Amino acid sequence: MTSQQSADQTADQRLAVWSTLDDPRVLRLLLAARPGWVVLDAQHGAWTDRSLTDVLLSLETDVPVWVRLADDRASGIGRALDAGAAGVVVPLVESPEQAAAAAAACRYPPRGRRSFGPMHGLVGRTAPSTSEADAAVRCAVMVETAAGLARAADIAAVPGVDMVFVGPNDLSLSLGTTLDALLADDGEGAPLPAVVAACRAAGVRAGAFGGGAERGRRLLELGFTDVVVATDTGLISAAAVAAVG
Repeated sequence: MTSQQSADQTADQRLAVWSTLDDPRVLRLLLAARPGWVVLDAQHGAWTDRSLTDVLLSLETDVPVWVRLADDRASGIGRALDAGAAGVVVPLVESPEQAAAAAAACRYPPRGRRSFGPMHGLVGRTAPSTSEADAAVRCAVMVETAAGLARAADIAAVPGVDMVFVGPNDLSLSLGTTLDALLADDGEGAPLPAVVAACRAAGVRAGAFGGGAERGRRLLELGFTDVVVATDTGLISAAAVAAVG
C-alpha cells in the first residue's frame, strides 16, 4: 500500500461509539464528542422500544444515530426507522437471502417492503418523503458466525446492504478461537481480512465492534472503515477507576 493509499484509507475511516444505557443524558454526552456515528444497542443493551422511540423523536443532532436491533424482523427494522434512526445494524445475518430481506425492510416500495408510517407527526415534525428516506437510510448486516463468514462475499454484494458489520466476540466463539487470536490473524484468507476484502470488492463499508481503543486501533489497521472504539459503560467505568484509583 502506498502512503497516499494509506492516507486515503485513514481519511475514509469513521469512529463510532456504542450506547448500551438507555439514558438520554448519557447519549447526549456521547453525541457532544462528535463521533462519526452512535449505535443504540437494543439487542444486548438496555434500550427498549419505548426508550428508543422517546429518545430518537426528541433528538436534534447531525451525528447519525443507528439502532442495533434485537433480531432481523422487518417490524423491528421499520419501527426503529419510523422513530428516526439513521440506520440499523441487523444481527446474526448468515445468508444473502437474509441480508436482502433486511435491506428490503429499510426501503419503501418499489425498492423494498418498508411499510409507511413515520412518527415525525407525533412531535410536530414533517416526515421526509419516501424517496428522501430511501436515499438517507443505511443498512448494516452483522457477520458474526462461521456460516455468515463463509458467505461474506455474497452478503456484501446484496443490493441495499451498505455495510457488513463484524461482531468479533460472537465470531471468535463460532470459529472456536479467542478474540485476541482472531484480531491477531492477518494472514492470507484470515477471517477479518476476508470480510474487509469482500466489502471492498462489493463497494460497501466494513464495520466492526472494537469496544475499546486498543482493539479499535487493531481493526482500523486491518482495514475496517467503521469501528466502534468505545462504549458508554466502558467510558464511565474507566473514568471511575481512574478517579478513585
